[in-house]
Amino acid sequence: MAKTLKKLDEDVLEHRLPTPEEVESAAQAASALANSLDSNGALVVRGTRGNDLHIAPAIGRLMIDLLSEVASGNMVTLVPTGADLTTAEAASMLNVSRPFLTKLLKRGDIKHFRVGSHRRIRFDDLMAYKARRDAKQEDALAELAVLGQEMDAG
Repeated sequence: MAKTLKKLDEDVLEHRLPTPEEVESAAQAASALANSLDSNGALVVRGTRGNDLHIAPAIGRLMIDLLSEVASGNMVTLVPTGADLTTAEAASMLNVSRPFLTKLLKRGDIKHFRVGSHRRIRFDDLMAYKARRDAKQEDALAELAVLGQEMDAG
C-alpha cells in the first residue's frame, strides 16, 4: 500500500519535471484551449449533455497558463492563497533549503505559527517576504548598474 502511494506521489507534477510526452500534451492542450476562447474571453467547452459550457475568462486563462508552464517543461504546484504551508513547502517555493528557511523564521523575517511542534507559514506571509526580498535584490542590482556606469564614465 505504501509503495502504491509513493508511486502516485511521484506521478504528480508538483514533485517532478514533466516528461517530454507531458510537455507535448500540455502544449497541444494549451493551444486547443486558447482556440476555444470566445469573443468575451470565456473558455467554451462541450458539456456532458452536448451543451456548451462557458468557463469564466479568469479561470480559462488560469488553465491555459498552467498548461503553458508544463509545456515549458516547468514543475507546477498549485497553492490556494489561504493555505498554510509546511517548512518544506515554503522552502521549496523560495528555492532555499529548509534549514535556511528555519533560520529566517527564527529571526522573524517571515511570520509563522506553530501547530504542535511544527512551524506553519501562511501563503500570504511567504509571498510578502518574497516580494520584500525580490525588491531588495532589484534595488541592489540597480545600484550595481549605476556604479558600473559611473566606473565606465570615469
